[in-house]
Amino acid sequence: MASQEHKELAEEKRRPAQNETHESGSNSSSYGDIDAIQHHVFEEETEPTQKTETREKRGKASEDIRRTTSNVLAQVASRMTTRTWQEPPPPPDGGMKAWTQVAMGWLVIFTTWGWVNSFGSFQTIYSSTLPQSPSTISWIGSVQIWFCLFISVFVGRLFDAGLFLPTFLVGAIIQVLGMFLMSISTQYWSLMLTQGVLTGIGSGIFFTPSLALVATYFSKRRGLAIGLTTTGNSAGGMIYPVVVRQLLPTLGFAWTARVLAFINLACLSVVFAFMRPRLPPRKSGPIIDFAAFRELAFDGVAGGIFATSMANYFTFYYIASFGREALGLSYSSASILVILINGAGIIFRVIPPIIADRIGPINVITPVTFIWVIVAFCWLAVDNVPGSYVFTCFYGIFSGSFQCLVATVISSITKRLDMIGTRIGMIFSINSFATLLGPPIGGAIQAASGGKYTGAQVWAAVMTAIGLVCLITARVNLVGWKILVRC
Repeated sequence: MASQEHKELAEEKRRPAQNETHESGSNSSSYGDIDAIQHHVFEEETEPTQKTETREKRGKASEDIRRTTSNVLAQVASRMTTRTWQEPPPPPDGGMKAWTQVAMGWLVIFTTWGWVNSFGSFQTIYSSTLPQSPSTISWIGSVQIWFCLFISVFVGRLFDAGLFLPTFLVGAIIQVLGMFLMSISTQYWSLMLTQGVLTGIGSGIFFTPSLALVATYFSKRRGLAIGLTTTGNSAGGMIYPVVVRQLLPTLGFAWTARVLAFINLACLSVVFAFMRPRLPPRKSGPIIDFAAFRELAFDGVAGGIFATSMANYFTFYYIASFGREALGLSYSSASILVILINGAGIIFRVIPPIIADRIGPINVITPVTFIWVIVAFCWLAVDNVPGSYVFTCFYGIFSGSFQCLVATVISSITKRLDMIGTRIGMIFSINSFATLLGPPIGGAIQAASGGKYTGAQVWAAVMTAIGLVCLITARVNLVGWKILVRC
């Protein structure tokens, strides 16, 4: 009994201890659960904060990278722009090399525009040998000039890019090849392809770069330099018709054309040997400077050249036909009119540029055009042979005075020397459509008038007057209505 009571007392002592142990275990388990919950809540609270801080750090890092990259790119772009658009050195304005370029430019103009302006003699030949009408035949000369001028916008940019020599070589080969193929052409379509298309494309490829090259060698004497260069126009316009007039009766058309081709081959070979560009190449930049069309002065000059060219080339192409059809001249006598209209202006291709170097090219070309308008209207009064010679001489004088200033005027409204090729090419390309349409339109008006020239003469004079208005607009935009201002 005693031992049993002793066991019961021991068990009773153990129970409170077990209860305490159980309670303490239970409490520790509760506390553990609370700690776990609090730790989980803390993790949930701190995790977004850490993520936000991480995002902020990453954002700052990426922003720093972007800023660094932007600064590097800006510096590179700045260096590239500076290298590409660095102002070219000033022109020498004289010296052996510069005047050599003028002489080479003279040969270029001789073989291109001298050749083109002599088409009046071919117009008379084709009118008597081909079944096509004079208006249709004049398309050969118009297409020739159109190609010569239209592709100027592309080759002008090639010149600015430093590709003068390869461009010149390609153009010279195409032009001479066209002249040789012309010698075996006997039908209208073949003459159109050879004399019209091939010689026009070839001439256009090297004409504009050569003229732009001469302009880059001069600043104060630019007018004189370009004026001397363009006398090749008048010289070629006289020499080619004389060669045709003398050789055609004895050698025939084929060998006459071949002699002309050999003349061009010799001249262009000399040019290729001595003509060299001065400016460093401008690798970047647009083919067409669309910003120029937002300048009213540029638009006025382009419009003035366009309108006067429509009338000018109609007169050059049809003056010999007018002598034969309206005045009864023979082919030999009518061809003298072609020589006169080209040769009369040879001296006056030098005098206006000299004046332009002192008072400004636009100040010279505007009054020249005004007198040219008066002369153009005087064609209406010509009804005899002496009158035709007088009119032809005066028309050649003022036409030559105008043409020798065209490149100088375009250069004067171009701020950068390394953009001269591009802008000259742009205006010449616009002008190509005038030379393409002018002679056929005048011929169509003449045909619609029953062969009389009165309507076509009025149209030519009015187009010259429109050109004058455009040039006055350009001058007013530059300097206003002030007269004694260099422009």
